[in-house]
Amino acid sequence: MALDQSALLDLLGELKLTDVTDRIRVATETLYQELIDAEAAAFIGAAPFERSTDRTTHRNGTRPRTLSTTAGDLDLKIPKLRAGSFFPALLERRRRVDQALFAVVMEAYVHGVSTRKVDDLVKALGADTGISKSEVSRICAGLDAEVAEFRDRTLAAQDFPYVFLDATYCKARVGHRIVSQAIVVAVGVAADGRREVLGFDVGDSENEGFWTSFLRSLKTRGLDGVKLVMSDAHTGLKKAIGTVFQGAGWQRCRVHFMRNVLAVVPKGSQEMVASIIRTIFAQPDREHIEKQFREVTTMLGRSHPKVAAMLVDAQPDLLAFAGFPRRH
Repeated sequence: MALDQSALLDLLGELKLTDVTDRIRVATETLYQELIDAEAAAFIGAAPFERSTDRTTHRNGTRPRTLSTTAGDLDLKIPKLRAGSFFPALLERRRRVDQALFAVVMEAYVHGVSTRKVDDLVKALGADTGISKSEVSRICAGLDAEVAEFRDRTLAAQDFPYVFLDATYCKARVGHRIVSQAIVVAVGVAADGRREVLGFDVGDSENEGFWTSFLRSLKTRGLDGVKLVMSDAHTGLKKAIGTVFQGAGWQRCRVHFMRNVLAVVPKGSQEMVASIIRTIFAQPDREHIEKQFREVTTMLGRSHPKVAAMLVDAQPDLLAFAGFPRRH
């Protein structure tokens, strides 16, 4: 599909308004787009708005594609179809090696590696042409879009009766400073046992207000049917759970509880005490769980009274799971 005189004059007018150093890129971009549109017309069997008995499908908008060339980054539009798919032969689909390379670039960018060092890294991995600053920005902008789509997806299609909540801290670049940031994560478990990361957020600290806002965002996205929430005994988190998930039970994380227990146990006795406590959670039903709990607290009351007192104090929260189906 050759450019007609009118299209050529339009292109000439556009090039006159373009900086001299960018004219090759604009002309190349126009040529590539024309070739893509021509191939699409041949694939469909008709040009846009053309009536033809050879037509096999219709166009349905376009999707953007950036192509890096020696003339610069070309912003192209690939036609989408109502039925079937089309990808121009002029372009190369992203290969697995490209995906791995993109992951390396993203990881380096997240860790604050300079663009020049990223370029050196890409060349060392076998890409002789290296990578430009604009290409690094484009790759990471694509990552932002994928993360945003994941974080904002609806949760209404599936109930998650069980939700695990936890937080960790890591160093992050905020402005021009490296500071500690709290990353909170929610993992849901469906009745069939399928696990799914429901969401996450980043903040200065995991206080009650931050947790409350995060949990409300999950409910806004459609999280429903929550019966039991598992977490550590962080005061702000417990209050947030009680506020947002009224009516749901709270199960104290036994891993965090065990750490608290072992902190008051001499090192030489820690493995023995931990093994005894674990027998509580290995019972088949509520009756046996509660019976074993009484036996364990009686046993430890003689040798480790502080541990026994901690168990008794935490009993309702540690055994909340016992009221749910055995297979769960």
